[in-house]
Amino acid sequence: MQHSSPPGREPAFNLPGALLLAILALLAIHGMRSLLPDQTDLRLVLDYGFLPGRWSVALGHASPDELVRALSEGVSDDAFGELRESYARFVLARPGPHLWSFAAYAALHGSWAHVVLNCVWLAAFGAPVLRRLGPARTGFLALATAVGGALAHWLANPLGLQPMIGASAVVSGLMAAAALFAFDHPALPTPRGFAARMARLAANRTALLFLASWLAINVVVGLLAEPLGIAGGAGIAWEAHIGGLIAGLLTFPFLDRRSDPLGPPA
Repeated sequence: MQHSSPPGREPAFNLPGALLLAILALLAIHGMRSLLPDQTDLRLVLDYGFLPGRWSVALGHASPDELVRALSEGVSDDAFGELRESYARFVLARPGPHLWSFAAYAALHGSWAHVVLNCVWLAAFGAPVLRRLGPARTGFLALATAVGGALAHWLANPLGLQPMIGASAVVSGLMAAAALFAFDHPALPTPRGFAARMARLAANRTALLFLASWLAINVVVGLLAEPLGIAGGAGIAWEAHIGGLIAGLLTFPFLDRRSDPLGPPA
């Protein structure tokens, strides 16, 4: 008689190792921040979060006084206005563009709910992209989407001094990258060239609906979060989500070297 071997046990976390390490790193960073004194944590956020107004001053597109006035506009309470003005001068007392902030902001989060939600989305969208590109190219893609999100937020809020933090722009970029191949028929070869990739995407109604739904959700949530009081007073940088998505769409075709959807990457 033949005896069949027992089925192998499924792993508890079926994620690529590099992605699992990235998620654990995000959770560890937030955990360590929770142990810091409030003043130290605030300094960390101001140094490594992305503040568009700081870049506008560094590049000569705005003066410190313009940023101070912009932050105080529309404030009827004199004491609160003075507090905001003091905050602006405190931030601008440390000049320089803080080059690292274009990417470092993505490693910081505002709450445990924020970081856990982003980690869930990273697991969902990052896993297929990482399996297709490999760790090095996926890391470059994540960097490009973080920078794209920061640029979009800067263009939309050139005088802003509120720190933007969170990996949502990277999540959007990975989602856009996944949409470029996840909805293709397995038998179809991957087209060569950026224009051909975009033409394939434009002809794929499922992928377009997926991207359009993601964009609509981000815009609606971003516009209504503060009026409805669901953003905790911090607001949602929906422009950065869109910037990350666009960066993912533009960058992925140049990183993907796979000619067969079912074959290994080149």
